[in-house]
Order: sequence, then C-alpha cells, then structure tokens
Amino acid sequence: MSTELFPSIQPQAVETETELSLFKEIAWDFEKDMPIFKNGSPSIISGKDAVLVWAWKALHTPRCRHEIYTWDYGNETESLIGQPFTDDLKRSEAARYVKECLLVNPYISDVSNITVSFLDGAIKISCTIKTVYGEAELDV
Repeated sequence: MSTELFPSIQPQAVETETELSLFKEIAWDFEKDMPIFKNGSPSIISGKDAVLVWAWKALHTPRCRHEIYTWDYGNETESLIGQPFTDDLKRSEAARYVKECLLVNPYISDVSNITVSFLDGAIKISCTIKTVYGEAELDV
C-alpha cells in the first residue's frame, strides 16, 4: 500500500529508434565567411561536410543573442572576455563550451582533442568531431 497522498502515475515510455535523415547544409567558404553560390543559387552539401559547416557556424554564433536561433544553438565562449580567470581555467571553460555547443546536434556523437589558445584578443579552437558519417577535424 502506497503511503503517498498523491501518487504519481506515469505511462510507460516506449523507446523508438528514429533514423536520422541525410544532413544537408549550404556550402560555406570559411575564409570569406560566406555561402558558396553556383549559378546564382546556394550550393548544397550533405553528410560529414554539411555537419562540419553546421559546427563551424554554431561556434561562430553567440548563444541567446539572436532571436532567429533556439537557445540551444551557439556557444558561450564570449562570456570569458574580461573574466579574472587564469589562462588554464579559461581554456578549460572554453573547451566545455565547445562541447556543449556541438553536442546538441544529433548528428554529432562526440567532441575530442579540443585545443584552445588565445592570441591577440582572439580565441582559436581546434577539435575532432565524431559524426554519424565519420570523424572530421574542425579549426575555428
């Protein structure tokens, strides 16, 4: 006999495996920071290259600043500016922010080999992302 005044009755959750569709994204010129066009239309890429473009753009977008994006999209490395933390702590926090930023994408299963460096007021991030299509190197 339950001793709770208001017992909680929860229906059984049924786990279903959903298959991810092919990931597509607009091709991106990382040097010029702009989309690639062919014949006046944006060029579409898919698979690992598309996930890499998504990751690059997510790391360049501050979280919670633009209404067009969900609050899960983007990163928070900008919040480290002006903090009285040691460089080691800043690198550690930046690595955590990178992982949090990228792992919201269901096509990315792991982020590893994260290196963070600060040079002339800019942050440089390199990492390996494991996608459902294989591993890719990302430099931001």
